[in-house]
Amino acid sequence: MTGLQTTDTKEQTLHAIRDELPALLRGDPSLGAHILAVAREHFPTRVETEDKFTRMLNQLARDREEDRRRWDEHKAEDQRKWEEHKAEDQRKWDEQNRKWEESSRRFDQMHREIMARKKEHERSIGALGARWGLQTERAFRDGLAAILEESFGVRVLNVNEFDDEGTVFGKPDQVELDVIIRNGLLIACEIKSSVDKPAMYSFERKARFYERRHGKKINRMMVISPMIEERARRVGKALGIEMYVDSVDVPAA
Repeated sequence: MTGLQTTDTKEQTLHAIRDELPALLRGDPSLGAHILAVAREHFPTRVETEDKFTRMLNQLARDREEDRRRWDEHKAEDQRKWEEHKAEDQRKWDEQNRKWEESSRRFDQMHREIMARKKEHERSIGALGARWGLQTERAFRDGLAAILEESFGVRVLNVNEFDDEGTVFGKPDQVELDVIIRNGLLIACEIKSSVDKPAMYSFERKARFYERRHGKKINRMMVISPMIEERARRVGKALGIEMYVDSVDVPAA
């Protein structure tokens, strides 16, 4: 019961203070100063509140500036690392390009050397083949001439004359032709390791050159060669030239 009375007394006192305080303050100004002094012990003044708020704002500004500085440093560091990585990648790329170019240069140089050696070998082989072909042709011609003269009673002439007018080769040059004479017949014979189209035309002009030079008619023209090009065969057939791939295929006259 005492507690309830105390609570009621406090409430009555508070109501009385609220009701009477304005009149008391007006009647006694020192009372207001006393109340402010008591209140100041429990609540900050306006100046203190404003000063604290200002300090808070200043601290926020400093924190924001610090955050901005750290962010700028972070961005600068990231940019520096990016530039370093970019420069390193470019250096590696340039180095790789240099190696590729060097490899390409070496490959080209090697290819040129290989091709030069290939051409040199081809020329050597071609020259060797030409010499071998000429020697083989001459040996075969001489052997065939000896067989024909000794075993079959025919004459074999190796005609080697100069064409002053250039009717055979288009300019003055030496003309060589094998002529077989048997029972009054003249047979122009060409023995070669290979015969192409121009060689077939050249043989026909050699035969006509012999006819004009000696005033004698050649009765047969024959080419003996293991390699006669198809185009040369067509030309030989059109010119009436007999063609044989082996001397044993040549029929008796």
